[in-house]
Amino acid sequence: MRSHRTALSAALGLGLAAALAAAAPVSATPSAHPAPHRSTPASIAAYTGSAAEKADTKAFFDAVMASARAKLKAHPELKTVTVTYDASAAPTFAGEISQSASIWNSAVKNVKLQAGSGGDFQYREGNDPRGSYASTDGHGKGFVFIDYSQAQQYNRTRIVAHETGHVLGLPDHYEGPCSELMSGGGPGPSCQNTQPDANERAQVDQLWANGLAGARFGG
Repeated sequence: MRSHRTALSAALGLGLAAALAAAAPVSATPSAHPAPHRSTPASIAAYTGSAAEKADTKAFFDAVMASARAKLKAHPELKTVTVTYDASAAPTFAGEISQSASIWNSAVKNVKLQAGSGGDFQYREGNDPRGSYASTDGHGKGFVFIDYSQAQQYNRTRIVAHETGHVLGLPDHYEGPCSELMSGGGPGPSCQNTQPDANERAQVDQLWANGLAGARFGG
């Protein structure tokens, strides 16, 4: 069910969509007191990606970083890097995408997300048996794909914010509790948390510290 397209395209993020039961869309508004749902062996098994998929997560992040490095080279005085996104190909999720950007912009200080035509990466929507994921187009840019069926079962804003976490360099951690944004679908569809926790915020700021001066890039 999982295969590479011509460009790197193995499913990332919330991962393989298990047989999804028909369910009404979940409200994008997070609960004031998110339940401390934890992942179970069964829920983790449904979303654990392969080593190749984890490599593709890094490739997607590197594609975004390449654009950021170019900006830094042109403007070495920058301390905060702005990463632009194009949401025009995902109109159904325009509100959640905007909310996700606001969540991350409030959570971290060394990188900011801003809407812009073309963008450093794109959001796309549609149907895919693998569910929602982040990937690279193989041409120096990446995209976040949001799956319709998955968005009917899981919190829509959590999906978008989680996938956007990959854009900012965070890997999946399906074993984590609901309080971790990057636990994704691991805690199950009842998880309503849309906010990165303190550790996730610190990881992103470290990756993007001092206009990328503190970041290490793989070959």
